[in-house]
Amino acid sequence: MFNASAVLSHPSAAESNVSPPHRLIPWISDEALAVVMPVAAYWIYSITFHFIMKAEIPFFEKYRIHTLEEMETKNKVSLYEVLRMVLVQQVLQTILGIMVLPSEQPALNNQVAQQIYAQRIQHWLQVIFAWKATIFTGAETIQWMAYLSYWVIVPATQFVMAMFILDTHQYFLHRLFHVNQFLYKHVHSHHHRLYVTYAFGALYNHPIEGFLLDSVGASMAFSLSGMSPRMGLLFFTFSSLKTVDDHCGYAFPWDPLQFLFGNNVVYHDIHHQQFGIKTNYSQPFFICWDRWLGTIVSDEAVKKYEDRRAKLRSAGKTN
Repeated sequence: MFNASAVLSHPSAAESNVSPPHRLIPWISDEALAVVMPVAAYWIYSITFHFIMKAEIPFFEKYRIHTLEEMETKNKVSLYEVLRMVLVQQVLQTILGIMVLPSEQPALNNQVAQQIYAQRIQHWLQVIFAWKATIFTGAETIQWMAYLSYWVIVPATQFVMAMFILDTHQYFLHRLFHVNQFLYKHVHSHHHRLYVTYAFGALYNHPIEGFLLDSVGASMAFSLSGMSPRMGLLFFTFSSLKTVDDHCGYAFPWDPLQFLFGNNVVYHDIHHQQFGIKTNYSQPFFICWDRWLGTIVSDEAVKKYEDRRAKLRSAGKTN
């Protein structure tokens, strides 16, 4: 077995086992891609939903949450203004991303990195299981555990941790924006000018809110979870898609971002209604903070909301 401690103890040995960065796209670093891809994902996904909305295709219209009349009469901001503020937020988001993401660096060869994992796993198994260590520390078993940890367990744990960190940050800051009248009036009320949400409106915020809630929150989640730039690329892009989906205005039963998450387009749409504006603060992934702190919308209110949607569908008013 490769002696992983040699890599840690001798710099020259470590240097001989590093590789040039392996880029997903040869002409752009993963760090730069982590800044660009969330923005690209936002526009591609939003334009797709915008086309669906404008085309008024009957197959999709039956899943529309609000009527066209509601969108035209109740929203207090134009599409032009929404897009303008989105661009402002994305400029700030890009600047922060460049500051937070590390510069491209050579990385340990994957095989070497797995051997380091193997050494650590072997050490902790011997500590935990003591005299029974031989049962758990066979070479093949250790290598398999190291492989699984390196490629699956650690990245998945970091990803879920980042999701929870972002949710925690956004829940408490979002709730503060509602509880504090000054912050609501001068900052957060901008987002609630959209009574009927649509995809482009996902990032329609006052610049201060967009920077603190989304950009800073995502950067904190990336840094505190210990993600690599490539994992950050996946996390930032996934978060961007999830946020757009939560504002898309269509409750598609087959959409994995909606049926896999309790915090979805319907959950967030309730928050944009008068009866739900003081509830459902959680975003963009889980609803645990609303449940734990008693700010989730009541079952009675949800029933009224669903009954209204059912009446609209049966009357064909969304077509």
